[in-house]
Amino acid sequence: MGGRSDSKAAYFDKLKALLDTYKTAFIVGIDNVASQQMHEIRISLRGEGVVLMGKNTMVRRALKGFVAENPEYERLLPFVRGNVGFIFTNGDMKAIKEKILANRVAAPARAGAVAPNDVWVPAGNTGMEPGKTSFFQALGVPTKIARGTIEIVSDLKLIEGGNKVGASEASLLNLLNISPFTYGMTIAQVYDAGQTFSADVLDIDDETLLKTFSQAIQTVTAISLAANFPTVPATMHSLINAYKKVLAVAISTDYSWEGIEELKDRIANPDAYASAAPAAAAATSGGGDAPAKEEAAADEEESDDDMGFGLFD
Repeated sequence: MGGRSDSKAAYFDKLKALLDTYKTAFIVGIDNVASQQMHEIRISLRGEGVVLMGKNTMVRRALKGFVAENPEYERLLPFVRGNVGFIFTNGDMKAIKEKILANRVAAPARAGAVAPNDVWVPAGNTGMEPGKTSFFQALGVPTKIARGTIEIVSDLKLIEGGNKVGASEASLLNLLNISPFTYGMTIAQVYDAGQTFSADVLDIDDETLLKTFSQAIQTVTAISLAANFPTVPATMHSLINAYKKVLAVAISTDYSWEGIEELKDRIANPDAYASAAPAAAAATSGGGDAPAKEEAAADEEESDDDMGFGLFD
């Protein structure tokens, strides 16, 4: 009895030390994960993370004991269920996530197991003798005999994801040497600096984050301007709108200042500025039209010299 109590105390101390040392913990699911996979994952995380497993009852008891001193640990309790463990790290969370999920192995279908995804039987020659045609027909697999062997005519969804694998389906997949499932660690939740969140959050890149942030700023600005409530994002727009109102008041009244005189003059004498615009455009067009103008002037002078008479008049 004393040895068991000592081992529990040692486990509690180890869990507490890891929680204090590392700011991030991945709560991982280890269903169908073989011991060799666990060993390879530990090796890949060496120097970057620590893997800790334990019975859920013991983990929950330890966490409840830590809550009085560290209330944020209570956020871990709802996720300590099923076949789970912890990976503690202070490294880059996205890189650690990729290493956790990278180690996956193919596995054959077993009768009674729940299919994690849809299973398809591809079209093609199976190499089996015609005597096994009835086996395919029982499962509704379309076949034909080609060159003395059974050939599957078209792709067929054999098992729907989330359903249990039947004995006949498992036998057929094994006959075809199809290992439809892959198993490895899954990430149930991420704990970081007292907060828990889904691992999908780590897939958000900087570009998506900036786009979302910009959209949020635009929304805040629009609401602020519509409600006439001052906020930092709307400050520039509020200043511009206020200056436009000042200009409108100045134009409608005799009040003026140095910067408003030209604007008032433009409004009062639009024709003067309208005629100046084409002249300025002609001046800035360069000397490209000068030869053409000179040629036109010369032609005009020649026509004037004739005085309207021909050569023999």
